[in-house]
Amino acid sequence: MSQKEAKDYFEGEGIEPTIHNYKVDKRNINYAEIGYDSLPVVIFFHGAPGGWNAFVDFMKDKELLKRVKIISVDRPGYGDSDLGKPEVSLKKQAALLKPILKQYKKNKIILVGHSLGGSIIARLSMDYPKLVDGLIFVAASIDPELEKEEWYRPILRVPPIKWLMPASLCATNEEICFLKDELIEMLPYWQNITVPTVVIQGEDDKLVPKANADFAKKMLVNAPVLVQIIPKQNHFIPWNNPDLVKIAIFEQLGELKIKASAKNK
Repeated sequence: MSQKEAKDYFEGEGIEPTIHNYKVDKRNINYAEIGYDSLPVVIFFHGAPGGWNAFVDFMKDKELLKRVKIISVDRPGYGDSDLGKPEVSLKKQAALLKPILKQYKKNKIILVGHSLGGSIIARLSMDYPKLVDGLIFVAASIDPELEKEEWYRPILRVPPIKWLMPASLCATNEEICFLKDELIEMLPYWQNITVPTVVIQGEDDKLVPKANADFAKKMLVNAPVLVQIIPKQNHFIPWNNPDLVKIAIFEQLGELKIKASAKNK
């Protein structure tokens, strides 16, 4: 969404997101924030493809806005963060996004990552543990052994096919081509994560296998972890069942315990 589109979408809500941009290492990073500075901060990271506006419904949720300030990010290569020019290194991408965490660190920070956004929040917590207070993985791509090496992806990187694709899909393809190697590189650093973590995974997810949740449980040896396997749920949990994410946020705030209605481990 542009600033005008966001203004129109939030018209009548009494509050609307502010769009921010900054530069780091010659890269442009764009994000939106909404809510009060005195509250804990929840930062959403989208998958591939995606953009900050993937989470606008959370940013309009009055129950959430009473409790948290919400930030949603255009990851590098998407939206107004240099569309079509991704950063395939998760370590470098985390470094590009670090300034957002630093800016809001005066309060508690909870990171929410959907799909490939889950890879990012893991890397952020590994590299900058003092800037993160809680993690929520939603259908997160984190286990390198579960990443499929599809035969067609290298072909999509070659002109003229690459030129015919939408910029967001080019960025997606680039990230996915390198994701397995990036996740392998992260394997020794999972032990660095010590913050409370909630893992939400759909049992019928065809894009990110539910075994990713088992991987999280195995690798997060130094963090308190709650894993939820949601029956009859696919990859698109934030839109099909947003209350699951809301409840996880309240859990991170210490307001409630997640009920055992799902398959908790």
